[in-house]
Amino acid sequence: MYKIKYNEALNTLEIQDPDKSLYGKIHLNAGASLQELTLNGNPIIQDLSPLPYDSTYASSILFPFANRIKDGAYEFKGKAYQFEINQKEENNALHGLVYNKSFKIVKQEAQSHSASIVLEYVEDKASTGFPYTYSIQVTYIFKADALQMELSVKNTSSNDFPFTLGWHPYFISDNLHNSTLSFDCNKKIVIGERNITTGVEDIKPIKAFKIEDQQLDDCWILNSDKIVFSTPSYDLTFGSSDNNNFMQAYTPPRLNTIAIEPTTGVSDSFNNNIGLQILKANNIYKIIWDLSITNK
Repeated sequence: MYKIKYNEALNTLEIQDPDKSLYGKIHLNAGASLQELTLNGNPIIQDLSPLPYDSTYASSILFPFANRIKDGAYEFKGKAYQFEINQKEENNALHGLVYNKSFKIVKQEAQSHSASIVLEYVEDKASTGFPYTYSIQVTYIFKADALQMELSVKNTSSNDFPFTLGWHPYFISDNLHNSTLSFDCNKKIVIGERNITTGVEDIKPIKAFKIEDQQLDDCWILNSDKIVFSTPSYDLTFGSSDNNNFMQAYTPPRLNTIAIEPTTGVSDSFNNNIGLQILKANNIYKIIWDLSITNK
């Protein structure tokens, strides 16, 4: 039987299977982020300390926007709005509004071959930069060799709002230099000053992207939902339920670590409209991201 353990003092949840090949740790006060994950005995997501969460956004849920908004400013339906600037060095708004919110436990269920947890954050106060109310639920389903993550956003306000979504996990390889990313793509986002999107460029189709010693902070437009992160010890396959898929890859100042971020938009989507969606009042948007691992 799987076990789910709640630590009231830290407001965390730990998930483990009987064989200890699966382990997960969720920090409810850090936006319900999955700070640790072991699949098939491979610790693929680890605590990034001493790098602080407020600079890495490790495994954070990115809503109502993924990545950046230039100067935190945008217009929607003829009105101008201003997000708080939380990335001072670039003067941008970064990674949305829920990465530091506290989520509540809605439901948890441990079974013989899996464990599921439903968590929720309810925003009932409209902010200056995003004058809407909403609720966001995340459902984690853990298995020994797989993780499924479902995000469900409900617009509880009386007006439509713009949004993109993302997830910001960092993965560990025992040798990142000899690891690759495989994905179907022939277009890449052009990133300009302050990491703001300036356009889209055509590229040669990618089969296996060698990471080697590259310092990455790059974004690709995907032709399918499938991404494979291949390391010397395991292959990790990503999937998405959405047809509108982007991938951001970022190498932090930490050895053998890479962020592989599935998103539905790009930097400054609120201004360039790339991947931007509109959620109508009282409607719900859902997306599922899943991971599966194969040991080598």
